[in-house]
Amino acid sequence: MTQVVLIRPGATAYDEQNRVQGILDIPLSDRGRVEVVQLAEKLAEPCSGIARLTALYCGPGESVVRTAETVGKALGLRPKRIDCLRNLDQGLWQGLQFDEIKRRNLKVFRQWLDDPVTVCPPLGETIENAQERIKQALRPLIRRHHDESIGLVAGEPIAQLIACYLRRDPRVQLEDRVPTGGFERIEFSPDSERNGH
Repeated sequence: MTQVVLIRPGATAYDEQNRVQGILDIPLSDRGRVEVVQLAEKLAEPCSGIARLTALYCGPGESVVRTAETVGKALGLRPKRIDCLRNLDQGLWQGLQFDEIKRRNLKVFRQWLDDPVTVCPPLGETIENAQERIKQALRPLIRRHHDESIGLVAGEPIAQLIACYLRRDPRVQLEDRVPTGGFERIEFSPDSERNGH
């Protein structure tokens, strides 16, 4: 069993403005920098309930990398960047506020939240392509860190897709408002993947 601590980066100006970030490279905001410092302190506490991390990985992007560096410094780990864990390319939706997308096409936006596999933002990436990237990136990590705890810093919504993969949740649902600067622990058994799950 491998424990993955899935870490969300601190807030960016886009998070604060409720905008779709996608693969746009937006730095941490002042609030985001404070969140990351608090997150790093919490993860470093012996009473955090997290086993000592043996490695820390992150996707690309300014807010993700800065979060990983701050957390890594607090834990004595050097983050390793994995480009395949880049955020979901949301095409022409990037930079728009969620409310703006809802106003333009409420039905498509609701479908995106409820069943995102059936919707691809204009000029964006499909959920299936992102899921395949996640599998290709995580399989070797899980094998390498069998029976260990690792940290993984990823932005939204790719973090939700990573969580679905690790939990072996067949139904993908996305939330449009996931708290920044947080983390969750997910236990993953490589044996279940070999059995086709």
